[in-house]
Amino acid sequence: MRPESPVSAILVAWGNAWLSGHAGLDEAADHVEKISGPTVVGEVPLRAHLAELRADGLRELRLALPAPGDPLGLSGPPAFNSAAVDAGQAVIAVLADRCRGLVPSPDLRGSSYVGVRLTVHDSGPVRPDLPSVAEAEQQLAAAMRAATEALGSVDGPAQGRPDRLAHADGTLAPGYPARAHRVSALATRLAAVLRLADERGLTSGQIAVRGTALRDLDHAVRQAIVAAHHAIFEPVREP
Repeated sequence: MRPESPVSAILVAWGNAWLSGHAGLDEAADHVEKISGPTVVGEVPLRAHLAELRADGLRELRLALPAPGDPLGLSGPPAFNSAAVDAGQAVIAVLADRCRGLVPSPDLRGSSYVGVRLTVHDSGPVRPDLPSVAEAEQQLAAAMRAATEALGSVDGPAQGRPDRLAHADGTLAPGYPARAHRVSALATRLAAVLRLADERGLTSGQIAVRGTALRDLDHAVRQAIVAAHHAIFEPVREP
């Protein structure tokens, strides 16, 4: 699964909208499959699995966007962490007495069927150190300023044209606060910019400067996306 695929984020956003009463189960599943195609958990259709999880006490869905050396949103065990890092994403289903991890991968059957298969793993508890959406927004702004200063001193190829980012909108789901929509949209757009970053034609010193700035910004971007997708359960404190 490509880390930039939005399947886990869409599932968390619309799944939480359903769990909080802002959308129906069919509506939530339809939005996920509009993006990902037919989606199964093991061999069970997505909406049937979500209904089963709710009957088992599902309370919320959490998003993990890890990278090598940066297990953002993960708390073990190692098998789940490894699978999530390989995929660049995962969903954590929080039940009353346990958590289950869902890791997406392409589901290709024959020449015309293209969908997503979610593999179920045991998962550790939700990490308590993840920032609120307000904290993540502040950290994202600081990382943007630092990256702008660092990259401004590096002459090199263009980072990509804005018109290539038109489809990166970071849309959430009903029930999310305005700040979460704003942060998700900005962070998703920045994630697209990071994917277009190009080091060709730079010296080793320029690559080092750019690499550090982009790594810090990448962490802040992923952290902001995660925080925005969890904000539906935060107390509303709009600026």
